[in-house]
Amino acid sequence: MNEFEKDVQSKNNDVVDSMKGFGFSFVFFVLIFAIGAAISVIGK
Repeated sequence: MNEFEKDVQSKNNDVVDSMKGFGFSFVFFVLIFAIGAAISVIGK
């Protein structure tokens, strides 16, 4: 057995971590898009 499998650093579920990462990046890009769209509308 692999020695790293006996002593894992994080016991979190990888699916939960993946969902968090996707959610944070999605929110970040939506925020940037919303700011750009608001500036575009205000500039007209």
